Amino acid sequence: MQSNPFVRYLEAKRTVDDRALNRPVWSELARLVTDRMVRDARPLEVLEIGAGIGTMVERVLAWKLFGPRPHAVRYTVLDADADLIATASARLAVAPPWLDLRFVTADALAYAASAAADGGQRYDLLIANAFLDLVDLRRALPLLRGLLRDGGSFYFTINFDGATLLEPAIDPPLDAAIEAAYHRTMDERITDGQPSGDSRTGRHLFATLPAHGFAIRAAGASDWVVHAVDGAYPADEAAFLRFIVATMEGALRNHPDLDSVHFDRWIAAGRAQIDRAKLVYIAHQLDFCGVAG
Repeated sequence: MQSNPFVRYLEAKRTVDDRALNRPVWSELARLVTDRMVRDARPLEVLEIGAGIGTMVERVLAWKLFGPRPHAVRYTVLDADADLIATASARLAVAPPWLDLRFVTADALAYAASAAADGGQRYDLLIANAFLDLVDLRRALPLLRGLLRDGGSFYFTINFDGATLLEPAIDPPLDAAIEAAYHRTMDERITDGQPSGDSRTGRHLFATLPAHGFAIRAAGASDWVVHAVDGAYPADEAAFLRFIVATMEGALRNHPDLDSVHFDRWIAAGRAQIDRAKLVYIAHQLDFCGVAG
């Protein structure tokens, strides 16, 4: 068992994301990448921001994003957390010879601002998975656009969009109050003095992406749906659910709109549902891909 609960959560999330990622959006991304690799023999330059422990790198290799016989790809794996980058480097220690992996510990928006200031490298493909709903889009998107070459591709996935569903119901009025309060914490979140989140990021991207130079070529739902199969959760998805419940508990502890005794009982009931493999969890999200105009 991982000693770092967030690392274990990211590992457990791998299978949840695998099911959730929208296949038509992925197919359009693969077409864009193939077109770029066919028309230009130079190495494909890829940047993934908020890359965590490298599960997206593992996925693009397993799903053959770069084709059956790829030529050179330079893939920069970037995250603000040095421990996560160290874990990613260890997980990806053996890479195919055509893949040049580079690991960078940096805040994504600071990295983008620095690149803009000094005329730094631009990329052919920018990937952000479960990232854009943690930042202020008005500040982030202009900076991220600066990281892409004109005509470069983007793949922005698992963008939360306003629905957290937990079944079976524990106390329907309280369930609804907790969902509403949880979403408000996303809307009101401040990080380093800056707004950093939006509970309806997914739908807002339909307007904000084109407004900042990202032309959408495909979009679709990428809902997390976690439920037991034959009396047990797949893979390590019980750990994923426990982390979600713990996140809600941390976000809403001592919330003025919630009675603390009733909330504690609600959290305990949710954990008991996981222990009995009865909890069903659904989070509505959206994926996008396209090109930089």
